[in-house]
Amino acid sequence: MDARSAALGTTAFAAVPVTMGGVIPWLVGVAAPAAWPASTPGTTAGWVLVTLGIAGLAEAFVRFARDGLGTPSPTAPTQHLVVTGPYRYVRNPMYVSVLAAIAGQALLWRSSAVLAYAVLFVVAVTVFVALYEEPTLRETHGEEYDRYVATVPRWLPRPGRVWPRPGATTPGPGH
Repeated sequence: MDARSAALGTTAFAAVPVTMGGVIPWLVGVAAPAAWPASTPGTTAGWVLVTLGIAGLAEAFVRFARDGLGTPSPTAPTQHLVVTGPYRYVRNPMYVSVLAAIAGQALLWRSSAVLAYAVLFVVAVTVFVALYEEPTLRETHGEEYDRYVATVPRWLPRPGRVWPRPGATTPGPGH
């Protein structure tokens, strides 16, 4: 896939996380009554999380199209394992970004229903990653993916668990 096709495909795929992280929490938030009183810190934190979620998702999408020459869709996967940008720190920054947007909306709507949706999202994504995404990436990228998994955490960044910058030495197992 060339860079232009990858960019177009990735843009089209954006409907999925926009729906999961934007539309559904918004619909749930509108429908459910506020569960706690409004507060400036809660509202500020909500907007920060939504903004970080959108920015993180946009950055991850650019990496898929530019560095991976593919899309986030299983029907048009990347040609290269994406290990740059936020992927140096966590293996799943798209899901983390969508979760940040959902959590931010839970704070903005003051909604326990949106928080419950966030929990369901985490469970669904964890199952999908474990049963489909990781085995598929392991099959496609082999030893490179195994080294990546041994180095970079799935969800939360941790000190010392970072993929090297391009051009640096690729870590071996147990790095």
